[in-house]
Amino acid sequence: MLSFVNYFSRPGLGWRIVTLLIALCVLAPVAALLWFAVQGSADHWAHLLQFVLPVAFRNTVLLLLGTGVLVSCLGVGSAWLITAYDFPTRRMLSWALLLPLAVPTYIVAFAYLDLLHPIGPIQTLLRDLLGYDSPRQFRLPDLRSLPGAIFLLGFVLYPYVYLSTRVMFATQAASLLEAARILGSSGRSAFFRVALPMARPAIAVGVSLALLETLNDIGASEFLGVQTLTVSVYTTWVTRSDLAGAAQIALAMLGIVAVLILCERYGRRRQRYASTQRTRTLRPRKLKGVYALTAMALGWSPIVIGFVAPGLYLLNETIKHFNDVGSISDQLLNSGYNTVKIALIATTLTVAAGLVAAWTARLVRHGAPMNMSRLCARVATSGYAIPGTVLAIGLLMPIMLLDKSAAWIWQALGNPEPGLLFMGTSGALVGAYMIRFLAISIGGIEAGLARIPPSLEHASRLLGETSSGTLRRVHLPLLRPALGAAALLVFVDTMKELPATLLLRPVNFETLATWLYAEAARGTYEEGAVAALAIVLAGLLPVILLARAQLKTSH
Repeated sequence: MLSFVNYFSRPGLGWRIVTLLIALCVLAPVAALLWFAVQGSADHWAHLLQFVLPVAFRNTVLLLLGTGVLVSCLGVGSAWLITAYDFPTRRMLSWALLLPLAVPTYIVAFAYLDLLHPIGPIQTLLRDLLGYDSPRQFRLPDLRSLPGAIFLLGFVLYPYVYLSTRVMFATQAASLLEAARILGSSGRSAFFRVALPMARPAIAVGVSLALLETLNDIGASEFLGVQTLTVSVYTTWVTRSDLAGAAQIALAMLGIVAVLILCERYGRRRQRYASTQRTRTLRPRKLKGVYALTAMALGWSPIVIGFVAPGLYLLNETIKHFNDVGSISDQLLNSGYNTVKIALIATTLTVAAGLVAAWTARLVRHGAPMNMSRLCARVATSGYAIPGTVLAIGLLMPIMLLDKSAAWIWQALGNPEPGLLFMGTSGALVGAYMIRFLAISIGGIEAGLARIPPSLEHASRLLGETSSGTLRRVHLPLLRPALGAAALLVFVDTMKELPATLLLRPVNFETLATWLYAEAARGTYEEGAVAALAIVLAGLLPVILLARAQLKTSH
């Protein structure tokens, strides 16, 4: 209690109040979700436990387990391949392995449903090569299945593991591996007994991020016919109009999120034992002949499956569409306009809120306020762990309370009833985007602030400048690269977000993501490919930034 009082008794009160309000806004959906779930009757639980939760929970757990194993194998394997071996195209591969991050999971599913259709181009080519005449004689296993979902999600999300593990492998001291070899360990044994254990914290972080994205997915799972908890939340709320039941399923999802976060924390518990000294790094072993060709094939396979094949498909379908139709429909253009408009608004507000939270955490350095400020900043970043469907349900009550409060104030001023101001408008959508992606903004800005020497801030304060003036005149000019990178990441993630957009969008309001979802649901792919290609091209921008940072780290 004393620390809470001290929080408001130190300088910078305005900054701390705003940061506390931001943290409360992030916590509000979780509290509302608990309220909705409690309001449901026991009959809801009985129905869910008998007909919905067993299948959805089993599919979700199996999907998470399968995807976790696949992203671990692909991410760790590709990171070690790039770090430990030298072969043709290795330098290009080091950044190209990040390209699948540019393609949202639902777009990959959208593309492969057509590519791997029994009469699609891939299966048709295979039958021609094998001498078969029809799908009845030869066809690949159906992609619309749990194994198909695991396969596609794994090849799209493995870069999360590759990115964190690659940095860990690149910074490990070569002397440790050389000592293991001198003591009689083979190359394989040194990898499993030295390199891999040291990289476990990085692997845990990457796998946790990939699994959070898997849990948030709704488009790919529904396209592939996998009934997960996320899909169940959507169908229970939208199709059955059962908000309490959807909230109860969402609570089960939050339980899985909590387990994933605990696993990530557990995986990082011994991160302090990793070597942080600037020592000689591992020198890649030169490969020649068949070994070099094998390494190239292994390195490029995830890229071809996760990026090149769906990207070429979308490009081909877009070209065909323009050759056949010659233009884009007004509805799709309107969807693109809505996407850019809502993304710009959400990005501006999210970066501003992230700047406030990050600056407040830096502003107060001593005593209880420091702990409180950092706690608020950490709470503000927790929204990224909340799946979009869960967040959408949790925001209903806060938005309704906000509408009622605004209406009461408006009427108290002698005005007529204003109606709904936030519910069913794009304002609710912006609020969901802010909560969901505030972690990206805070993380990027905190990293930028960490590179600014405290001496500049001290000098400014000694010269009589206030904290706000110090931020405006000293830190903001130096933070421009960090602010730009954070804004770009938030903008692209906002463009790609599907679950929250589906549930909170206003009536007759379409974005590129929801337009693509509707096209795939109807089984029409003409303009869906155009929308998907636009999202992928936008997603390439942050991947290029990541690739540049990756090259700086490894060279």
